[in-house]
Amino acid sequence: MVQLLQGAALPVAVCAGSLCARWGSSHGGHKSGQYQRSHGPNWRHALAGLLAGTGAVLAYGLHHSQTEQAATTIVQPIAPASSLPIYTQDEVTKHRSVEEGVWVTYKGSVYDITEFVSMHPGGDKILLAAGGALEPFWALYAVHSQGHVLEILSEYKVGELSAEDRRKQQSVKSTDPYSTDPERHPALRINSLKPFNAEPPPEILSDNYITPSAIFFKRNHLPVPQVDPKSYRLQVEGVSGGAPLSLSLEELKTRFPKHTVTATLQCAGNRRSEMNKVKQVKGLNWGIAAISNATWSGARLKDVLLAAGYRPEVAQQTSHVQFEGLDSDVTGTTYGASIPLNKAVSEEGDVLLAYQMNGEDLPADHGYPVRVVVPGTVGARNVKWLGKIIVSDEESSSHWQQNDYKGFSPATDWDTVDFKSAPAIQELPVQSAITQPAEGAVVERSAEEVTVKGYAWSGGGREVVRVDVSLDGGRTWQVAQLQSSEKGQVPAPSPPPGRAWAWKLWELTAPLPPAAQELEIVCKAVDNSYNMQPDSVAPIWNLRGVLSNAWHRVKVTVKEDEEEQKLL
Repeated sequence: MVQLLQGAALPVAVCAGSLCARWGSSHGGHKSGQYQRSHGPNWRHALAGLLAGTGAVLAYGLHHSQTEQAATTIVQPIAPASSLPIYTQDEVTKHRSVEEGVWVTYKGSVYDITEFVSMHPGGDKILLAAGGALEPFWALYAVHSQGHVLEILSEYKVGELSAEDRRKQQSVKSTDPYSTDPERHPALRINSLKPFNAEPPPEILSDNYITPSAIFFKRNHLPVPQVDPKSYRLQVEGVSGGAPLSLSLEELKTRFPKHTVTATLQCAGNRRSEMNKVKQVKGLNWGIAAISNATWSGARLKDVLLAAGYRPEVAQQTSHVQFEGLDSDVTGTTYGASIPLNKAVSEEGDVLLAYQMNGEDLPADHGYPVRVVVPGTVGARNVKWLGKIIVSDEESSSHWQQNDYKGFSPATDWDTVDFKSAPAIQELPVQSAITQPAEGAVVERSAEEVTVKGYAWSGGGREVVRVDVSLDGGRTWQVAQLQSSEKGQVPAPSPPPGRAWAWKLWELTAPLPPAAQELEIVCKAVDNSYNMQPDSVAPIWNLRGVLSNAWHRVKVTVKEDEEEQKLL
């Protein structure tokens, strides 16, 4: 769990681990001696052991509903202490590092957990919660609902949040089209607030084969629509020889067999930030985590089209299936996209009209109540909040199909670009990235080895068969171990040819090179068509910063032991 504190289990450490780390210390005028006497080191170790397990983020996916109920019905707010200072949210937000102090808020109170962060091996990940509220984190786990945890937490209280900031947390502007957007997990790294676009911290992305919905990357183009599941209707039109079909959510669930597919979605702009380093592009500055993996359940698109009257001969007259979302701008223009008809109706295409994600109803940010999941295809075509399906001889006329999400030569600029000259992105190229260690990390020489982790995926159902890792900038290589299921579970069988929709996580533990003071760690993936990643960004640079899949590079420092430095 310590390893997973970056965004999901963070609050557990904050609410329990941090407390046990400060036995015998005092802060803010509060003595902790009584807890040292009553609990002692054994209690501290017990809590540390509780927090040191693995699979915490996965546990969130399994126990979400029970935990939320526990957090709501058992956890009680800590009584405010009027004698303590009043802090504004801006003042709390300034305390997001060990140097400035690490502060968090809970139910209007302010807590300082600095000492714990500096002592705990997972302290760098706990910083993801720094400067913000604990509530979103605490909702993930029931461990904090125990009375003794809240009792101990009270000793770290240093003040109260100002009344104005408490009101701000609860108030929304009704005129703001984004005012009804759902709450998001604060560990997400935000690229834009309106519309909301964010990715999980890379260091937690590869902790779970199935990405928990709360930290699955968010890519919205417009405000999240409010959809009433009782009045929802899915319209299917344009099927030659058939009549328009209108389906309620219940009909979609009961008239058609339910299928489940594990599939990775990746934004076309994933790793765009690396292209920005070559030359500025237009688009959100995504890091390496605009990609996630989930299980999706719903009706097959093929079955719904058949019910609407589709027959194989229709393919001779039409060639596209268009999708329209229920999200719209102030003019009423909705988000739209399309895919080739042969992908939509193929038995092996596995295109779903999904109403579940990771075994639960789709979250609002991921398309509730129904979205399209097009395995192996760029995220932009996986239309959320699906309202209409149109079988057509033309692609979608949507801006996002016609004038965006297309790749161009590095020589093309905004004065010469002709979007009509390039095909819309459908399948994505082979991809991999390093999630751990992070850029600028320090590796102790005494560790004698370094562990490198990451993800790899290829579009079009092509299976990743190998990931090569280099510690010296690409001069020498080692082969990483691939993982195609959750750790501890029976490995998943190899997918049928052309249907490898899910990513593979990978890991390599290698000896530190004896004389190296810095490591340039590089990874590159190979799929079963022997497609390989290009070695650098510049030759694939394009003005929209899409399809960024060059070798991923991370530089880390090797820190010599103090005794060895003295000898030198």
